[in-house]
Amino acid sequence: MTNNNEAQETNDNKPKNPLTKYDSPWKDILQDYFEEFMLFFFPAAHSQIDWTKKIEFLDKELQEVTKDAEIGRRFADKLVKLYLKNGEEKWILVHVEVQSQEEQEFAARMYVYNYRIYDKYKKSVMSVAVLADSNPNWRPSQFGYDLFGCSLNFSSQLLN
Repeated sequence: MTNNNEAQETNDNKPKNPLTKYDSPWKDILQDYFEEFMLFFFPAAHSQIDWTKKIEFLDKELQEVTKDAEIGRRFADKLVKLYLKNGEEKWILVHVEVQSQEEQEFAARMYVYNYRIYDKYKKSVMSVAVLADSNPNWRPSQFGYDLFGCSLNFSSQLLN
């Protein structure tokens, strides 16, 4: 098993995911500067968060939700529990995914993680993808399907 800073090897010893080494610094930055991250990228959401209350990073809980995912890389970066200023004890989870390379099933994986977090905690989930790839045309923000009148449409926030 490799850690987040190591590339996975294939049978021919070529790195399978050579850019995943960049994910770990992003995770550290997000944890250290989460309030600033929200202020810069999501000022409207930032103004609704009660920053006087402690935010909680739910790394173990996220790992539990994603451990048996069958879609793509089983890796998501930060799950954050926080409270709003609305006077209620209501809280939301913010799922932040740092993606440094193109992945065909990325939007589907974001949906799976979003649903699993909702299923486990019964709380609203904001899914954010921080894309660090070099292709300006790859923006996998939508996942969905339509079958015999039953449809699903999931969209996530993308930052690049």
